[in-house]
Amino acid sequence: MNILYLTYHGLSEHSGISKKMIAQVEGLHQNGHDVHFCTYIIDEQDQRKRMVNDTCIENYGTGTWAKIKKRFCYGSIVRYAKEHHIKFVYIRSFNNANPMTVGLVRNLKKAGMKVVMEIPTYPYDNEFKGASYRIKLNLYIDKLFRRQLAGQVDRIVTFSDVKEIFGQKTINISNGIDFSCIPIQQKTKHPPHEVHLLGVAEVHYWHGYDRVIAGLGEYYKQNPKTKVYFHIVGGVASSEMYDTEHNPGFKPIMDKYGIAEYIKFYGALFGNKLDELFNQADFAIGSLGRHRTGIDKIKTLKNREYAARGIPFIYSETDEDFEHMPYILKAPADESPIDINRLLDFYLNNQFDANEIRNSIKHLSWKEQMKKVLEEMYQS
Repeated sequence: MNILYLTYHGLSEHSGISKKMIAQVEGLHQNGHDVHFCTYIIDEQDQRKRMVNDTCIENYGTGTWAKIKKRFCYGSIVRYAKEHHIKFVYIRSFNNANPMTVGLVRNLKKAGMKVVMEIPTYPYDNEFKGASYRIKLNLYIDKLFRRQLAGQVDRIVTFSDVKEIFGQKTINISNGIDFSCIPIQQKTKHPPHEVHLLGVAEVHYWHGYDRVIAGLGEYYKQNPKTKVYFHIVGGVASSEMYDTEHNPGFKPIMDKYGIAEYIKFYGALFGNKLDELFNQADFAIGSLGRHRTGIDKIKTLKNREYAARGIPFIYSETDEDFEHMPYILKAPADESPIDINRLLDFYLNNQFDANEIRNSIKHLSWKEQMKKVLEEMYQS
């Protein structure tokens, strides 16, 4: 079967979201299908283009008019889908329900194609608190048209357990893993009486890393023998570092407790440099602030990457794939500082085997998760 996987934005080498989409496409391939991957790029000449695999299907040009056209002109996608006999379209939502995307799906459906739309996080409105006016305007338009868009697609794919979103039936799956791209941890030695925590994310307030930093501040007030370091990999906006409406900001907490030497910031990393930090890590930090966006049940990519690496970790939401795993530590879903003594007690008094952790999630491959989507669509 010919499948079109459609995303409204481009890919980035160090983006976890980009890696996920590529892995989903490969998962569809592994199920025996021919997948056409439609993305949007800005090339070296600043030309804005709609691409399918390596082929440009529409060049919007440069400048302001090109920025406008790429938001309004989707005819090239429909034409390509018809010409290449696409039977199934998988769309990754970018919170962009509007008359144009509604029209796009309607035209794909008129051509006889089945269409599903993935909503990566649900509910998502609270994620945009404090966002720019432009982003809030897009969200407002999305609110106006989201139910109409949902009514056009055949199903909505969600990583939650809800059975209906915006009036449309859902397909419930887990975020998956491309095991071929994630190496298992090769643990490196570090001095005794040191424990290294690692958080990898494009950092937002719902990751709750401020809770770890505050917890370390309280921990170091006790003058402990074990030195605990927190390594943060990924972009950290100035609003999270210095001032935010959601938490005091990382820098003020670090200054309050005088613990800057124990918090390490690396920015975005990938490849060998990222692997080196994963190999150094003793314990990983998942999301600790999902309650700030009104979310309880979610199946995040990061939890799965930590497990695929073979590293024990902590999180505060409900993730049904991990709730009873012996290598996870649950934190309360509130604003309390993370109890570092409790974390150390859990880590130091248990034996963790990287291979056993990795093998516990073999069923979460993208091949299996995308198979669920296809089975739901073609056996229901």
